[in-house]
Amino acid sequence: MKNKSYNTPERDNGYAELGDYAAIGEGRSVALIAPDGSIDWWCAPNLDSPPLFDRILDSGIGGYFQLEPNQPYTVERRYRKDSNILETSFKTETGSVLITESINSTLAGRLPWSELARRIEGVEGEVVLNLRLRFGTAAETRSPWLAETAQGTVFHIADLMAMLRTSEDIQLTHCDDEKVEGKVTTSAGSSSLVALLATEKEPLAVPTLAAIDERIETSHLAWRDWVKSLSYDGLFPLHVKRSALSLKFLWYSPTGALAAAATTSLPEGIGGEKNYDYRYAWVRDACLIIKSFVYLGALEDSKAAFSWLTHTIIRHGVKLRACYTLKGDEVPAERFLPLEGYKGSQPVRVGNNARDQVQLSMYGDMLATAQLFVEAGHVLDIATSRMLGELANCSADHWRQKDSGIWELPDEQHYTHSKMACWLALDRAVAMAKDQHIEPTWVGRWERERDRISEWIETHCWSEKRQAYLFYAGSEDRLDASMALVYHYGNSVNRKRMLATYEAIYSELGHNSAMIYRYSGVEQEESTFVACSFWLAEAFASMGEKERAQKAMDDILSCLCDKGNVETFNEMFDVRTNSWRGNLPQGLSHLALICAAQALSEADRAG
Repeated sequence: MKNKSYNTPERDNGYAELGDYAAIGEGRSVALIAPDGSIDWWCAPNLDSPPLFDRILDSGIGGYFQLEPNQPYTVERRYRKDSNILETSFKTETGSVLITESINSTLAGRLPWSELARRIEGVEGEVVLNLRLRFGTAAETRSPWLAETAQGTVFHIADLMAMLRTSEDIQLTHCDDEKVEGKVTTSAGSSSLVALLATEKEPLAVPTLAAIDERIETSHLAWRDWVKSLSYDGLFPLHVKRSALSLKFLWYSPTGALAAAATTSLPEGIGGEKNYDYRYAWVRDACLIIKSFVYLGALEDSKAAFSWLTHTIIRHGVKLRACYTLKGDEVPAERFLPLEGYKGSQPVRVGNNARDQVQLSMYGDMLATAQLFVEAGHVLDIATSRMLGELANCSADHWRQKDSGIWELPDEQHYTHSKMACWLALDRAVAMAKDQHIEPTWVGRWERERDRISEWIETHCWSEKRQAYLFYAGSEDRLDASMALVYHYGNSVNRKRMLATYEAIYSELGHNSAMIYRYSGVEQEESTFVACSFWLAEAFASMGEKERAQKAMDDILSCLCDKGNVETFNEMFDVRTNSWRGNLPQGLSHLALICAAQALSEADRAG
C-alpha cells in the first residue's frame, strides 16, 4: 500500500476529491478527513445523526474542522499498522509536523460520549498550523451557539452539546457562535492536543487532556487487538486487514447493526441525481458483511450482526424491509435538504425510499447467512428458527412476482438474480430442516418450489442467442453483474452457462477489463461498481479459473490502490477520470475484496 503525497492540495470550488478522504471512527460514528487536514464530515454521536461537519455536501455553508500549515506544504497520510488511527505528515520549507487522529474508545469498547482527538507533534524545525472550526447548520435548520462555563466554552447545536479542548500552547484568536479560529506553532519534540467532545441530550463529561491523549494509544491497542483476533491466513493479507478495519467502521456497536456506508448523497456521477442516504442497515449488505466476518474469524462481530438482523425481522415481521435504521426501526421516507451537494450534485437526501421496495433476493440472503452460521458450529434459538421457516415460505409464496431486484430499480421485472436468490432461500431452508435447525414441516413444498424455480430460470432467463443469463426475463440481451454472486448458490445454475455468462459480463460490462459496471446501459449514468469487480474475480476463482481470477484481482487492486488511496473505498470508481464516486466507506466494496481474496486463497490451496 502506497502513502499518498501532495503538493499543497487544491480544492475544486471548495471540494476535495472523494478518493482523497481518510476515515476515523470508533464503532458509533465516522469522520472523513481531507488531505488538507479538514474534517469535512462527522455525524455525532451516531452514524445517522445530523452532521456536525458537512462541508463535503456544501463547500459554502458546510461545517468543518481544519488543521493546516500556513504556508505551502506536502502531505503524506497512512494508517498505523493494523489500526484505524490515522497519521498525517505535513512538510513545509521550515519544518515538519505529525498529526495523529482518532475517535477514541477504550479497551472495553466505546466511550459514553464522542471524543475526537488530534495530537500535533513537531518533528523538525518550525511549522505554524491554522485551526479553523465551523459547525454545520444542518442545511440552515439549526443555529449553533456558545456558552461560557466554569469548565470552558460549550457549544450547543440543537440537541448536541460540544466542547473544544486545547493545549495551552494553542492560541485561539476568534471564538463566537459561528466559528473558532486559532493557531499552534510546533518545534522539534513539541506535542499539543486539540479535541472535540460531544454528547446528545445528556450531561457532557470533561476529561483531562492527558486522559484524552492517552486514549489515542488505548484506541490503537484496541484496533490492534481486534486485528490480532482474526484468523484469516490467505492471500492479500494487508488489503484484507485494511478492508476488515474499514468494515469495522460500519459496525454500529450499540446494536450490532451494519451500515451500508457512513455518508449520504455522495454522487454516483458528478451532477447526477443518483445520490442516496446509505447510513442505514440493508438486509442484503449486512448478510454479505457477515459472510466476510465469518471468513475473517470475527466471531463476536458476525454473531452480533446476525442477532441484530434476526431480532429486527422478528420485531417487524417477515414482510421484509430492504433496510432498517441502526436501532432497528423503520427508515424514514426521503426528504431533500437545501444544500448544494458535492460539486453541485443534487438532490441531497436524508432517508431512503428503498425501504418500500419489494426485493425478493433478501430471502436468499437471510437463509444463506443462517446456514453459514450453523455450518460454523453455532445453534439457532427457537424464535429465529421459526422466523427462518416463515421466510422460506415467503420465498415459496412470492418468487413468481416481479420485484425491484438487487439494484433497487423503480422498474419492477422478473430479475434473474432475484429468482436465483429465491432458489437459494429454499435450498438452504431444506438443508437446515434436514439437519434439524428449522422446522421440517414444509420441506416437501420447499423442494418442489425450488425445482420449479430452477426450471423457470432455465426456460425464461437463459438466452441461447446471447449465450448468457439475462438481466431479467425478456430483456433480450441485457446483462447483470450481480450474477457473479450466483455460482456460490450451488446447483441452481448450469456451470457451463454460468461461465459463459461471466465471459459476457467481463467483455461487455467490463469492456474486457477488471472494472465492471452493474448492468447493461448504466455506464452513461454512473461509474464502475467496485463490489461487482471483486465479485467477478471471486466467481472466476470459485469456478477454478485461477489465472483469470488472479489477473482480475491484480488489475483491480492496481487500479484502486496504486492511486495512493489509503484504501477507504467508495462505492464506485470512474475509470475514465481515475476518480472515486459514491458514498464511503462503502461496505459492499470492502466485503467484496475480502470474499475475493478468500476465494483466491482457497483456489491456491487446492493447487
